[in-house]
Amino acid sequence: MRLLISFAALFLSVVLLQLSTGGVGPLDALSGIVLGFTTTEIGLLGSAHFVGFFIGCWFAPRLMGSIGHSRAFAAFTAAGAIGLLAHMMVTDPFAWALMRVASGLCVAGCYTVIEAWLQAKVTNETRGRTMGVYRVVDMGASLAAQLIISVLTPAAYFSYNILALLCCAALLPLTLSRLKEPETPKAPRLRPMLLVACSPLATAGVLVAALSSASFRMVGPLYGQQVGLAIDQIAGFLAVFVLGGAVAQYPVGWLADRYDRRWVLIGLSVAAILSCLSTATIEGLGTPGILATAFFFGMTTFPIYSISAAHAHDFADASERVELSAALMFFFAVGAIAAPLLASTLIDAYGPPAMFYMIAMGHAALVLFGFWRMWRRPGTETRTAYVWSPRTSFLIGRLTGRSRDRKD
Repeated sequence: MRLLISFAALFLSVVLLQLSTGGVGPLDALSGIVLGFTTTEIGLLGSAHFVGFFIGCWFAPRLMGSIGHSRAFAAFTAAGAIGLLAHMMVTDPFAWALMRVASGLCVAGCYTVIEAWLQAKVTNETRGRTMGVYRVVDMGASLAAQLIISVLTPAAYFSYNILALLCCAALLPLTLSRLKEPETPKAPRLRPMLLVACSPLATAGVLVAALSSASFRMVGPLYGQQVGLAIDQIAGFLAVFVLGGAVAQYPVGWLADRYDRRWVLIGLSVAAILSCLSTATIEGLGTPGILATAFFFGMTTFPIYSISAAHAHDFADASERVELSAALMFFFAVGAIAAPLLASTLIDAYGPPAMFYMIAMGHAALVLFGFWRMWRRPGTETRTAYVWSPRTSFLIGRLTGRSRDRKD
């Protein structure tokens, strides 16, 4: 308990950061509709966010080494606040895309600082409990961030100012904390092909996870608006997706630790295909039906990243854990950059159901590839522990590495 209290400042910064940067995605989509942006231009905003996210993941450890944790956190937070405040000064989609690069940079940079701080302070005995609280705090704040748009007016100075204030407030707990700054961790080498060498199936799984999550979270408000949902209903639509993903983590992890993870991955993808097709094809669902399908969609797609990560770590040495986690994040970022732009383009050409048809096709390809990989390579006798893997920074592998080495 004393340890968690000592981390309270870090966790409060996480909450405030998530409320700010997690709310800007759906708010931008709804504001873009009000301002007359095209569907493709709104998708570009989501892709730009992940461009900034990738840059931040790579750059943050190096900046921490130059100026320290607190100053780096302040710099990244300032970038996010500037991007938010500039929104209503220039209402141009390409200018907004640059601002969303700043918000992605803020997210990745701030999480890198926080996770480096956590890694330096936890011990092997406290790692599991600390990571459990960290995941709950992060997921709870992400859920609240989706709901916050129900009280924010799209394309309004006040709305973006509120998010900017929350972003600035994230500075206070961490910078006023008495926690001593730890030594700067060495930045992991970025070796994307390490993931491919360990598991081609995990590589495909991470890309499909990005296709599902980034499309839904960045372009989902467009789908909700076009099928007739009100703003508060769109907020619920996005929130139940996150809630479904959180609820599924424990039972999916239980299955993944007891059965061949490739079968679990294939089963989730089959369920995701059914979820996508039901959402895209069944008419007259009404608001409760749409929310129910979003919840099921979250349950079936959200755990795929963690399953893929666990499967990849089964074929890696303990010395490769950190670099493998960075490679997983790299491929997720690549898929997340492409997904919103592709989804919005398809919606523009073929209507709202096109996004779910696209995601269903991605999962169908993953199912076929999974069967092919099972034929080419038998399962491994060495199994790491399933870990719910946050998609936050390249340093997350330092926090989860030893947890994976624990056997049931």
